[in-house]
Amino acid sequence: MSNINLGENTIIDPTTSINNVKIGDNVKIAKFCSIYGSEINQLEIGANSYIGMFSILNGFRKKIKIGSHVSIAQNVNMMTDSGPNASEEMQKIFPLIEGEVNIGDHSWIGANVVIMPGVELGKFCVVAANSFVNSSFPDFSMIGGNPAKLIKTISRPDEI
Repeated sequence: MSNINLGENTIIDPTTSINNVKIGDNVKIAKFCSIYGSEINQLEIGANSYIGMFSILNGFRKKIKIGSHVSIAQNVNMMTDSGPNASEEMQKIFPLIEGEVNIGDHSWIGANVVIMPGVELGKFCVVAANSFVNSSFPDFSMIGGNPAKLIKTISRPDEI
């Protein structure tokens, strides 16, 4: 474990593994998570966010940035690289993909969601449980499905 910067009042369950991260104040990370960046791509989690149990945030190849007040449910898999890394022959058919992942402030990621490399979700986005997200969506989007599509644009808090 190295390159770890923790904010005040941050709670990380002892069964969780973290490395190369910058975590803001008042963050809670549940049991059995694996959350890591690299020396050159420090993973960032903003203040007042929550990461549910059994989630994996793989920011080794590229940067993952989670905003403030983000709720991530259990068993979420967020990755900055994907592909058949053990087979150069298979990579000729299915090349490795890499890209940064950014999750905007006040977003809510449902249980069992997979977020692929290169995805950017704006502020106040909601991702339905069991969704496969392989493209980006703007602020106030409610998305879901496999692959995820826009379900509707949600009301802004000042319009409620």
